[in-house]
Amino acid sequence: MTTGTTPATLHIVAAVIVRDDGRALLVRKHGTTAFMQVGGKIEPGEDPVGALVRECAEEIALDVDPAAVRPLGRFSAVAANEADHVVDAHVYAVDLPAGFEPTVRAELAEHVWVDPARPVTTHPIAPLSVELLSRTAARAGTGTS
Repeated sequence: MTTGTTPATLHIVAAVIVRDDGRALLVRKHGTTAFMQVGGKIEPGEDPVGALVRECAEEIALDVDPAAVRPLGRFSAVAANEADHVVDAHVYAVDLPAGFEPTVRAELAEHVWVDPARPVTTHPIAPLSVELLSRTAARAGTGTS
């Protein structure tokens, strides 16, 4: 028998950022245990692309051209750091400028570059990120990356 409670939904954006060598960027926020994509909650009155641009600037000092992001879809998953929550995520591919290396800023504790097909980190990976890494690895395997 269920308790009848419905998990609360967090409306977020997530950036799939992959270097030229095929490794994907994951970040971990202070006080959390899971690695995930750069991104975060969409603020009231903010559109998803605007939230993506803001989050990339705040978290890794990346200046994103809104016209250059590529929508990858909308995904749902169990939230990694908020009990009894799910995420409704607008996900976008974001390209890095040549030579760019993320600077950990704002609420971030660390970042890591992982092989999407075999991600290894010092902490668990958020459920949404597990799915996005799997999809990234599958796309790379088609030779169309």
